[in-house]
Amino acid sequence: MQKAIVIIPTYNEKDNIAKTIESLVRVFVGIKNWRMKVLVVDDSSPDGTADVVKSLQKKYSFVELLINKKKSGLGGAYLSGMNQAFNQLGADVVFEFDADLSHDPKKIPAFLKKIDQGYDFVLGSRYIEGGSIPENWGLHRKFLSIFGNLFINALMFDFSIRDWTTGFRAIKKEVYLAVEKELHSERFSGYTFQIGFLHKTIRKNFKVAEVPFQFKDRVSGNSKIGPEYIKNTLLYLMKVRIKEILAMRIVRFAIVGAFGAMVQLIALQLWRTIFSSEKNFVIANFLSIETAVISNFIWSNLWTFKDRKLKRSQIPLSFITFNLSSAGSILIQSAIAYITSATIGLRPVFTLPIINYVIDTGVISAVIGILIGMFWNFFAYNTFIWKKKKK
Repeated sequence: MQKAIVIIPTYNEKDNIAKTIESLVRVFVGIKNWRMKVLVVDDSSPDGTADVVKSLQKKYSFVELLINKKKSGLGGAYLSGMNQAFNQLGADVVFEFDADLSHDPKKIPAFLKKIDQGYDFVLGSRYIEGGSIPENWGLHRKFLSIFGNLFINALMFDFSIRDWTTGFRAIKKEVYLAVEKELHSERFSGYTFQIGFLHKTIRKNFKVAEVPFQFKDRVSGNSKIGPEYIKNTLLYLMKVRIKEILAMRIVRFAIVGAFGAMVQLIALQLWRTIFSSEKNFVIANFLSIETAVISNFIWSNLWTFKDRKLKRSQIPLSFITFNLSSAGSILIQSAIAYITSATIGLRPVFTLPIINYVIDTGVISAVIGILIGMFWNFFAYNTFIWKKKKK
């Protein structure tokens, strides 16, 4: 029979903890295919929360107590609790559960059913059918919760999870072991731990499910959510999302390409000062393209394809191949430049204010050629230069 341990982090929850444990006891009686335990992780509460738990231990043998010597916050409490539950108490699954009577213990069997069905991480969701938040919540709290989750969905571009910020969860040991080191290294502050844990779980491709529940506001004590919750959460989300976006090869290719385009346009003006007559525009355009090719080769090797970085001995031949691979782009851009010069001619279109830079049909034709050439380049670089390494 598998073991599930309900972890309850506490700090000054003397008035709530006994009621919470008693409510869990009533649910445990009806669970037949799992061995259930409770682990209270107390951050040395000055109000005597630990003493209440110790008295309950005399009544219930399945109640465990872990006292942190100093206040470690929500994330720290859960991490120490999970370490104890998985490594010392033999848990197969742990629950994250609030001590303030906000979470419905009657939903625990539904969580375990999802685990039995093969899910690795189960969320208690307030924002799917059957779930809800308190009607008497203030407008600001409703806004933070509802729109906070929508913001995360939009930022992560992932709408499969409806409740990112819920604290009612069931987590398999395999998930904890897969993300434990990352969770410790991040040193999450407060409730950001919940979002960070879920985000890393999803990125590891574990199966996540949601169970609806009706969230209840606490009756006694004070909420631990402070202004740092919003600040830390936003900072974490922006950091990981930017990191993920920059990790996408197509994005890095586009950035390097955009930089190369800037190099090309600047070089075009410089080469046009040397080859000043209109009939030599094609030559100037060709040389500006080659200048950009050199820039793109360097940055592609150092950044875009850094996981396939060329050895020093490979660089000379690869640079020649790179130029040949870029020939399609060069031909495309040179053809557009020739057509522009031969048909429309080189004439000013508008002037950029402040820097007084004249945009003429030659510059516009170069921009069009760059965009079309980039599609060819991405294909060619992946196929001929930085080929995927065989395992």
